[in-house]
Amino acid sequence: MEEAPDMARDFIVRTMNADEVTLAIEWAAREGWNPGLHDAHCFQTADPNGFFIGEWRGEPVGTISAVAYDGQFGFIGLYIVKPEFRGKGLGLRIWQHGIDYLGKRNIGLDGVVAQQPNYRKSGFQLAYRNIRFQGIVEAVVSHDTALIDVHDMPFDRLASYDSRFFPASRTAFLRAWIDQPDAVALAYIGDGQIRGYGVLRRCREGRKIGPLFADDTPIAEALFTALVARCPGENVSLDVPELNSAAVALAERHRLTSVFETARMYTKHAPDISLTRLYGVTSFELG
Repeated sequence: MEEAPDMARDFIVRTMNADEVTLAIEWAAREGWNPGLHDAHCFQTADPNGFFIGEWRGEPVGTISAVAYDGQFGFIGLYIVKPEFRGKGLGLRIWQHGIDYLGKRNIGLDGVVAQQPNYRKSGFQLAYRNIRFQGIVEAVVSHDTALIDVHDMPFDRLASYDSRFFPASRTAFLRAWIDQPDAVALAYIGDGQIRGYGVLRRCREGRKIGPLFADDTPIAEALFTALVARCPGENVSLDVPELNSAAVALAERHRLTSVFETARMYTKHAPDISLTRLYGVTSFELG
């Protein structure tokens, strides 16, 4: 789609400052994505230079995040254009800026399913669907002594376990994620080793669990149950890779219902991580 000449002339894309990342999160909330209360700070720690804003005549009209985790992997998110500026080619300019920033890395994204054809034009291929399950779960107090607060263990052990489920190191982000206010982060310890962990954070509405990683379903169940016990009577969301049938069954067993889905896509190969042990995605915005 071609841009109107005056818009092309008066439009720029630049790196966001910290306050503008907060603006992108606010726009995400208006889109119904229900971000976490402290997502802006946590997201920015992953790559402070990877958040971009498009301005037309000085007015912010679009955003995108293009987080470069390392030299090989990046993730696209927060791709939003204000409704009154859509269909004018400005979104494509922002999109291309983010893609150019990530260069030759393998790039992932969680996009709405209807946009798959457009993402394919940029070289993305479908890997699987993620499904958002949501509902109010009956809280049952857990007395499982294998569960501990992640802050009661060395951080490097947690980061090492996390690396089994993510295609790049994300230690700065992970530290901010588990330390954010209004969050609970629990690990499951078996035979002296981490066998799983999960994070529950407060969002604009209710709470989200993510990530939820576990070596098997009983461990995932124990973590899930302990986390939801911290927010009785509240809506809880869990974003599940559809390919993990045990994770889907866990959500359905707790009477969560499917409310949304995304297409997980990559520009190159799907990373070699164990989806059978991935019961909850960390974030649709950052992977």
